[in-house]
Amino acid sequence: MTLSIHTIKASVGSRRSTKKRGRGNASGHGNYSGRGGKGQTARSGGQRGLRLKAFKNLFQATPKLRGFKSLQAKDETVRLSDLEKVFQAGDQVTLATLKEKNIVGKNAKTAKIIDTGELKKKLSIVGIKCSAGAKAKIEKLGGEIK
Repeated sequence: MTLSIHTIKASVGSRRSTKKRGRGNASGHGNYSGRGGKGQTARSGGQRGLRLKAFKNLFQATPKLRGFKSLQAKDETVRLSDLEKVFQAGDQVTLATLKEKNIVGKNAKTAKIIDTGELKKKLSIVGIKCSAGAKAKIEKLGGEIK
């Protein structure tokens, strides 16, 4: 049988038939038709409607959102061990070269070098922030930070 619009069917078990209420006790939803016993909620239109909330109650019900989220871009972190792996001795490290070598994301606005891992090469850092520990290690090896 070919696949056509008139031959398409829903897969087995994906569609469930609606409960038919008020069709006698044999249906499983007879007698009170799933509405429980007597009273206001058993009647048609008998559900309690919307409750008016005073401003104070509404104010108390809203979740408490503390503080704020800054829109300013965060620095992407770069480890000294990453620089050791990717750069040669005497290379210049800029944000553009970090993006080229996939150390930071291509949408990164700023980067910061942190003191994690070992660095054994002399590098010159241009336009990138450094932590105090990383700065000390870079300068100890004869590198410069501009």
